Amino acid sequence: MSDKSSKKTAQTSSSSAAKAGAGDKKVTILGAGKIGFAMAVLLQAAGGYQLRIADQSKAQLKAAAALGLETVHIGKGGDLLPAVQGQFAVLNALPFHMATEVAGIAAAHGVHYFDLTEDVQSTHAIRKIAAKAGSVLMPQCGLAPGFIGIVGNDVAKHFDTLHDLKMRVGALPRYPQGSLRYNLTWSTEGLINEYINPCEALVDGQPLTVHALEGLETFALDGIEYEAFNTSGGLGTLTETWAGKARNVDYKSIRYPGHCAILKILLNELKLRDKRELLNEIFDNAIAATRQDVIVVFASATGYKGERLMQESYSARIVGTTVAGHALTAIQLTTAAGICCALDLVASGVLPQKGFIAQESIELADFMANRFGQYYRVQDLNASLAA
Repeated sequence: MSDKSSKKTAQTSSSSAAKAGAGDKKVTILGAGKIGFAMAVLLQAAGGYQLRIADQSKAQLKAAAALGLETVHIGKGGDLLPAVQGQFAVLNALPFHMATEVAGIAAAHGVHYFDLTEDVQSTHAIRKIAAKAGSVLMPQCGLAPGFIGIVGNDVAKHFDTLHDLKMRVGALPRYPQGSLRYNLTWSTEGLINEYINPCEALVDGQPLTVHALEGLETFALDGIEYEAFNTSGGLGTLTETWAGKARNVDYKSIRYPGHCAILKILLNELKLRDKRELLNEIFDNAIAATRQDVIVVFASATGYKGERLMQESYSARIVGTTVAGHALTAIQLTTAAGICCALDLVASGVLPQKGFIAQESIELADFMANRFGQYYRVQDLNASLAA
């Protein structure tokens, strides 16, 4: 794996600063699925928090209880208040359409709120709630949006005049098969949301909405061929942060070549973009899930340093690992690590203590020095793949 930027940050040691101030603060994880379970594993292994996990699924809660965690069953009515009230923070791993409701409950009761949503409208709504909140509301704390925004912002800051900032992320199968060359590694609902919803970008200095699945490009990274195309939500708030300071800023999802062309047939020619429930069912029934995945992260900036036109890039490939005896996939590991790091940085006072916090408020050095950020550090990928 190559990673120019992390040579600097990986030298900074991790845990003591992050643990300071965390104490035994009470934290609820909402959602005991794949990512919620991974959050619980990471937080429990690291220590410093009193954890409980809430879900409607008794089977998923049983798995969480086996970790030794307190569990809260959410009934059919979906009353979330008992799970949120009285806590230091809530980590929301529920479907994206629940984000605004949970953020509102957290804000009303002075509870810090963190989520993973890629949904642009939910983030805008949470930002409005945060304007009057006495606690932190920090959405988009996963991989993309999330870590990629931290990386992109860090690379961009190295320039006196920024022209172009490109951010690319893929959650991919290590052993792709079939025409799509893709396996399900995370939420099907969230995946479809990214493929259909409008995408934000800066184009020639202007904030614009561009179409998902457009902007197809191909490139090679570490000898592997990829394609990338517009998808929704990955930029977070970076278009606002760099408005008036950059010419072009965009985000695209990485896939193996050929994926985008098939998606366009399904969504545009067969009109499945208008039938999301059917598309969700088709994906779940026809595309196999896999635990053998790899995360590809690439950010590149071009601009002037002094009087010289320069380019600077950051790249990383991350695979899963075992934490406290539990095998976590790459997408579980990176997504859970992002939100756990955000929690740590608020708990230790590194980040503000109330209001809306954008991902680019986190310094890359602080993220990489954190005990959860360590999972993004350089790995011996060849050794991991051979394991």
